Amino acid sequence: MATPPVIVGIDFGGTKIATAVCDLAGNKLADAVVDSLGERGARASFDHGVAAARDLLARSAPGAGVAAVGVATFGIPYEDRVELAPAIDGWGSLPLGRELGAAFPGSAIRMGTDAKAAAHAEARWGALAGFDPAVYLNLGTGLSAAIVTGGRVLAGQHGAAGEIGYNLRGRGDVRVTPQLRIPLEEMVSGQALQRRAGARGRQLTAAEVFAAAPDDPELAALVADFADELAFHVVNLAILVNPARIAAGGGLTRSWDLIEPKLGEALRTGVPYPPDLVLGHFPHDAPLLGAVALAVDALPTLRDFDLDITNISYCANSDQSDDQGELCSEGSGNYETT
Repeated sequence: MATPPVIVGIDFGGTKIATAVCDLAGNKLADAVVDSLGERGARASFDHGVAAARDLLARSAPGAGVAAVGVATFGIPYEDRVELAPAIDGWGSLPLGRELGAAFPGSAIRMGTDAKAAAHAEARWGALAGFDPAVYLNLGTGLSAAIVTGGRVLAGQHGAAGEIGYNLRGRGDVRVTPQLRIPLEEMVSGQALQRRAGARGRQLTAAEVFAAAPDDPELAALVADFADELAFHVVNLAILVNPARIAAGGGLTRSWDLIEPKLGEALRTGVPYPPDLVLGHFPHDAPLLGAVALAVDALPTLRDFDLDITNISYCANSDQSDDQGELCSEGSGNYETT
C-alpha cells in the first residue's frame, strides 16, 4: 500500500529553524527545531534547514511524497532573492524559491515573511481571530509587525507592510538614507540587545540580558531603554491603525513579564482608543503554523478543508479554522492585499 503524501512546513529564523511534517489536512506527524547556524552564512543555514526537514520526513513519514512545502522566513522572499534580510550574511542574495524547488522537486512551493505568516496563523486560529483590524508584533532576532484587516494580512505594494524595523528613530533621520542612519531594528531586537550588551563588555544573549536585568542596574537600564523605544513605535503604529487587539510573539516574548507592563502602560496613556495587548496564542510557533497553512493552501482540493492544527502546538480554536484568504502567490513574497 502506497504511503500517503504529506506536507512540510519550514520556518527559517535568524537563530533557529523550525520544521514540521503534517498530513494533507495539516495534522502534525512530527516537528523539530535546530540551530540556524547563521554565523556560517546563508548557504550553510539553508542547507541545514533542508537537511533537518528531510531527516524529519524520513523519520515520521518514510517513503511519503511531499505534496507541498510552506516556508516562512525573515525578509521578503522571491524566486531569486530575499529582500530586507540582514540577519544572516548572504541571505538576501539567496535564490530562495529556486533553491526550495531544487530541494523538493515536484512539490508545490509557497513562501512568506515570518511576521506575516505568524499573523495569518494568529488571525486564523489564535489570539487575533475575530479582532479586526489587528496587529501582530514580532519580537525576535529582528523586529517587525503585520497588520490584519478583513481577515487578511496586509501586504503593501512590495510585500513590506509592517516592516517597522526600518522606522526612523528621530527627526535627525529625516532625509538620511538607510545606509547612513541606524534603523530601529539595530536598537530594538534580540540581535540588537545582545550587541548592545556586548558593547558594555557583557557577552550575553538577549534572553540572558532580560533574565539578569532585575538584579543588575546596568542591564535594567538597557532593558528599560529597549522597552521605551519599542513602546514609542508601537504606540504610533496603534494610533495609525486603530487596532482592536495587538498580539505579540517571537523569542523575546519569553520575557513578556518584563516587556508587557511598559508596553501596556504606553498604549493606555498614548493611544486615543487603546487596543487589547496580549501574548499570542502561539508565541513561539506562529511562523511555523503559518508555513503549514501556506502548504495546505497550495492544495486546491483542500482549500476549504476544516484544518486541524491542534497537534502542532498549543490548542487552537477549531471554530476559527475557516479559510480567511491566501497569504501569498507561488514563488513570491507578495501577500494578497486587501
